[in-house]
Amino acid sequence: MTSENVSPPTASSPDGLAAVEREIARACKDAGRTRSSVTLVAVSKTFGAEAIAPVIAAGQRVFGENRVQEARAKWPGLMTAYPGLSLHLIGPLQSNKAKEAVALFDAIHSVDRPSVCQALAKEIAAQERRPQLFVQINTGEEPQKAGVAPGDADAFIASCREIYGLTISGLMCIPPVDEAAAPHFALTAKIAARNGLANLSMGMSADFATAIQFGATHIRVGSAIFGHRSPAA
Repeated sequence: MTSENVSPPTASSPDGLAAVEREIARACKDAGRTRSSVTLVAVSKTFGAEAIAPVIAAGQRVFGENRVQEARAKWPGLMTAYPGLSLHLIGPLQSNKAKEAVALFDAIHSVDRPSVCQALAKEIAAQERRPQLFVQINTGEEPQKAGVAPGDADAFIASCREIYGLTISGLMCIPPVDEAAAPHFALTAKIAARNGLANLSMGMSADFATAIQFGATHIRVGSAIFGHRSPAA
């Protein structure tokens, strides 16, 4: 069974979260893994606090946003109202947003170029705050997509560590929409293993069960929890 069998809710509700949780548990059992080995990142981009609050109330504590500006506008209030939340940046990071990103996010999944590394290193030192960092791998080598090419990944990870002094937690990938996800997950896992990285951020609403089979430690699920976004979102 795959996560394609999870029907997105028509609107944000605890039912969507519960269905995703059941599928995660099923996928973990099939893969011989414990449920605790997978972190569900509920992707709340484009949704307001009124849609997010019911999901928090249902027990979800880790959320993902694509843009620093959007997260800054809605999450400080939610974090005050609901202590213990964790916020992850899953979209591209511009180096001029690094100061805000380090202050706001507990994890950044999109480290992918030297300018971002330099900006993050500066802000981590200045703020004495260390978000979990993932290097994004562009496994399909798509020109329109952010991320490091697989062939450049080892050298980039080494530079993160040796030149910028960054602690890299893992890798993130977003497979091409028109290709099977499994080979991309396998490639990302292989790169992580040879670089001694334990965490893999991979898998979304349509393919997170497959990602769990390939070792995903963080899955990024939005529509299956919150419902469909508007076409303009």
